[in-house]
Amino acid sequence: MTDTDAGANAPSNGALNAEPGIRILAQFIRDLSFENPRAPDALRASPDQPQIDLNVEMNARGREDGLFEVDLKLSAQANRPEGPLFIVELLYGGVFQISGVPAEEMEPVLLIECPRYLFPFARRIIAEVTSEGGFPPFLLDPIDFAGVYAARKAQQDPTVGHA
Repeated sequence: MTDTDAGANAPSNGALNAEPGIRILAQFIRDLSFENPRAPDALRASPDQPQIDLNVEMNARGREDGLFEVDLKLSAQANRPEGPLFIVELLYGGVFQISGVPAEEMEPVLLIECPRYLFPFARRIIAEVTSEGGFPPFLLDPIDFAGVYAARKAQQDPTVGHA
């Protein structure tokens, strides 16, 4: 029990403050590909650590119903000197309801915050598919989506971030 009145901070005109909010309404695999081009030879132990190349892309679009679709594309390729071990590509999507966010702040929310919600699920899928492919689970390190977003913006407009 508290001594404060829950309605004390409510606006006097009866309107509710629009608190920023993000709701995930659906999550899904849009596309998944796993290649093990040198199986079963690639599954043998090797003293060489594989070189991993990882690519991350985020895309978002508004829908006619006022919701937003966000796609997180993760591509990873593991290589050794003798050739590729595996190639995995995942396009993981989500449908989001976003409220209380001004239009000028919507792009960073869609391309930074929404992928943060999707990432743990996409990470698990990649770990499972690489494990099913005969390799140890490939566990992606956390991704700095704000940094990826900033780099993407800098590529689009080289004057961003320069005084």
